[in-house]
Amino acid sequence: MPSFRFLLVALSAPLLLVAAAKADSVTCQTLEATTDIRMDNPFDAAFNSENSEYWSAGCTNLKPACIIKPTTAEEMSAVVKVLNKNNETFTVKSGGHNPNQNFSSIDGGPLVSTALLNEVIYDEATMTVRVGPGNRWEDVHKVLDGTGVTVVGGRIGNVGVGGYILGGGLSFLSAEYGWAANNVVEFEVVLANGTIITANNSTNSDLWKTLKGGGGNFGIVTAYTLQAHPMGQVWGGNLVFPETKTAELLAAVTNFTLNYPDEKAGIIMTSEITVANAVHIWIMFLFYDGPEPPVGTFDMFTSLKPDINSAKTRSYYDLLGFNDWAVLKGSIYTIATETTTLSPNASETFAHLQNCYNHWANVSKSVMDVPGLVASVAFQPYPAKFAQRAKAVDAAHGGSGDMIAFDDAADRIIFEFDFSYWPGFGAGNDVKVDDATVRLYGGMKDVVDAAVGAGSIPDAYRPLFMNDGYFRQDYWGRINPDSKALAESVVSSVDPDSFWKTRTAGGFKL
Repeated sequence: MPSFRFLLVALSAPLLLVAAAKADSVTCQTLEATTDIRMDNPFDAAFNSENSEYWSAGCTNLKPACIIKPTTAEEMSAVVKVLNKNNETFTVKSGGHNPNQNFSSIDGGPLVSTALLNEVIYDEATMTVRVGPGNRWEDVHKVLDGTGVTVVGGRIGNVGVGGYILGGGLSFLSAEYGWAANNVVEFEVVLANGTIITANNSTNSDLWKTLKGGGGNFGIVTAYTLQAHPMGQVWGGNLVFPETKTAELLAAVTNFTLNYPDEKAGIIMTSEITVANAVHIWIMFLFYDGPEPPVGTFDMFTSLKPDINSAKTRSYYDLLGFNDWAVLKGSIYTIATETTTLSPNASETFAHLQNCYNHWANVSKSVMDVPGLVASVAFQPYPAKFAQRAKAVDAAHGGSGDMIAFDDAADRIIFEFDFSYWPGFGAGNDVKVDDATVRLYGGMKDVVDAAVGAGSIPDAYRPLFMNDGYFRQDYWGRINPDSKALAESVVSSVDPDSFWKTRTAGGFKL
């Protein structure tokens, strides 16, 4: 009999924990009792599956009270209306690729997942694609594969649609078509009071603009209507170089950015340090919108004789899926950013980028004792012609630009800084990596400010790129003042009670 009681308690314990979690969340309890909206609860297989779909284990380690999965804008509206009747902190998740805790993850509160808002509908007559925020870019391109069209989206297939577009969205296609956000013809949005509206160039046009790089401050987007563009076979892959080629690679990045060879070409140049400084390599992502790049397009890189060259002709869908190797799930992961202008003088830009690289390497090497640490930096060219193209594409859709509002006063590099490391080795490592991340982006700003002060690079606008930002960085403090003023005006109109600001767990809030 004692053994039977023990077995009964053991079998009941998970059910009691689930009941306790739901009892602690008024939102979860109310929605389950009054609606048919799908909800995953702790210890459901679907709950564990959804909560594992983060790039960072730091986000997976947070356990929501329940995961709410609306399938329509109307169901999302019902969720928001229930949230309005209580004071629970919640968060909204698209793909879960942003590693900042609480941006799309939460501990104890309700998690609203857009996973089932996953439509991908190509309209050949209007050359648009309606895309749900629950998709990843590889899902979108799988549907479009073979249609002869594409949309401007992520450079890695596993990146989620929602947060990527709301942060601007830098793409391999940005030289041709601007930010991903510039290609949004219409947003379908659930506002703070549960109202469902559309935002385009003629209806709610100010909201339409602020959603292009303004993040989740204005509502929950339940569908994006994107401009489609012609596309056939592309060429791309990776080049891998040893650390000994650092000077030559920085010179090549300088040359490529200052003399951008072809609007169909795109690159990301990354440097990686790991295994306690024993492994230090460069990995380059190459892209060309066509089956073969013209002779000379990438010669400044290929002439350096990479150890590995996987670039080849393939479909865009295949390339983005191939790039998924860069996703290091299972580790805790942080991200940060900085922007630098570049001098038109190649020798000055090369020297400046060398200083930037040295700062990154020095900070990264200072935390190599953290178990499993991988440090990386990405040099992402953003030449002046990118800004010109973004404005032109936006204007072609009847718009007046995006919130990032880059000008064409200078060529630029957008840096992405990443640390990933193994979980389970103590909270001290979290503190150490957090400190290193702050020293890295803060010190990089100092390096750039010093170069501006010395006159070696232009003193021009340097916003932060939201998609790559660390939660401690001041996105709105670096944005164009006119953009910030418009965002504040729109928020006062669509969210006068500051619902999103006070109730969501994280994000770059106004």
